[in-house]
Order: sequence, then C-alpha cells, then structure tokens
Amino acid sequence: MKVTKFSGEIVNFDKDKLIHSLRKSGANEVAVFQVIHEIERELYEGIPTKKIYKLAFQLLKKFSNVHAARYNLRTAIQSLGPAGFFFEKFIAKVFECEGYQTQTNLILEGKCVSHEVDVLLKKENCVSMVECKFHGSQDAKTDVKVPMYILSRFNDLKDRDFQLFKNNYSIQNCWITTNNRFTDDAVKFANCSKLSLLSWDYPKGNSLKNKIDLNQIYPVTCLTTLTMAEKDKLLVQDIITALDLIQHADWLSKIELSPSRIKNVLLEANQLCNLIK
Repeated sequence: MKVTKFSGEIVNFDKDKLIHSLRKSGANEVAVFQVIHEIERELYEGIPTKKIYKLAFQLLKKFSNVHAARYNLRTAIQSLGPAGFFFEKFIAKVFECEGYQTQTNLILEGKCVSHEVDVLLKKENCVSMVECKFHGSQDAKTDVKVPMYILSRFNDLKDRDFQLFKNNYSIQNCWITTNNRFTDDAVKFANCSKLSLLSWDYPKGNSLKNKIDLNQIYPVTCLTTLTMAEKDKLLVQDIITALDLIQHADWLSKIELSPSRIKNVLLEANQLCNLIK
C-alpha cells in the first residue's frame, strides 16, 4: 500500500512505524491493536499520511486524552507559531529543565551591527546563544544556508562583554534549534563549524522529542481538552507548557472555562506531566 507524505513523496505504508509512535504515546497493546485495525480498514492507495495521522489521533483520544496528547506532540509544537515567538519561549523552558538559566528576545550590539538573539543560556558561567528556526509546515527542512548565516552572527557577537544574567559575560557557544529537521549539509556544516544543533529528531537519542519526553515538558498546545482559541489565550499570558498551566490554574477561570471543564483540563495536564496516574 502506497501513502503520500506531507512533501508529496509517495512511499510504502510503514505499519511498524505507526505502531511504534502509538506505543510511544503510552497506549497499551489493546489500544494500539484496535487503532491499527481501524486504520487498516480505512487505507486506500495513495492516502495522505496526514489523514492517517488525524485518524490515529481521533481513535487514540477515545482511549485516553493523555495518550492522544503525547501522540499529537509534533503538531502541538507546530501550533506554537505562526511566527515562532512562542516556540522560542518553549525552547527556553526545555533548557531550563536541564539546569540552564535563560533569557529570551534580547538585542545585543555586535562588533559590526546589532542582533536580535532568540534565547540566551547560562550554566556554570558559560553563556550560549540559541537561534530558533520555526517552520509552519512539517515537510520544510532547515538547510545549510541557515547555519552559515547564524555563524556570521555568532562571530559578530562572540568575544565581546555583555551585561547578561546580572553580570558581565561573553557568548561562548551557539545553538540552532528547529521544530522540524536539518538537511544533511546543514548538519555537516554545523558540526564542522562547532555549532550545536537541536531538531525534532537530532541529535539521535538527545533530540527535541527526546528532551520533551524525558523532562515531561509538554507545550500547552498538546492538551486535547482545550480549543485552539483557548490555547492561544493562554500562550499570550505566558502559559507555555502544561506545567505552567498547573502552576497558574487560575487562568482557566479567567478565560471563562466552566468548573467541570477546568477539572478535566487540569486532570489531563497533571497526567501529561506524570504528576498523577
């Protein structure tokens, strides 16, 4: 059976890959079997993978909102757009889980020109800059021109003293993050230029996807019990993650959710963060 990917490429339907993604959501074998069984009944030659994904999400939601939320992670991160401003804040939250201090959206004066820096990280007196490349489409890749351009910005900023994190520091390292993937040439150039990369699936074993699952730091856009309009209202109030929502639950009443819906949203958020089973 052939399927059509987001990019338009025609490939074979990969049942094992779908099973793996369902298991990664936390779904048990009964749920996985039933979802796969229902999807196989709906398959036809050339079916878009987007349609398969949407069907799997809907079927999984019947078993568990939390499993559906985890399965929906990549789309949820894409919902932090369209400009990527909230994606930058989310990336800062991810690094904070690993013990970094962070600052976002700064203007720094380089040797030649001024630069807007998406995120700054500090750990053990080492400061790094993070440039975030957000894509609104899942088939878009970050190509080699991006690390080439960011390297020139890093070179203009490094070795200069800035008032950062209440002290004087220079920027010593540079990260590039994206919600999608890097091309092979982008990875080669970045590695050769000593730039650190973080994408949906890179580096293997320590990718953005891995970090999110390991630290249980899910974006609020994952939650299936909220509408997109409600999620947007929360993002504007700096409620970026499910944990932020748990810590500032009063915002749910401020955006006019009923008591019963507030209860359901908080239950899903707590389960998603593994605070309750």
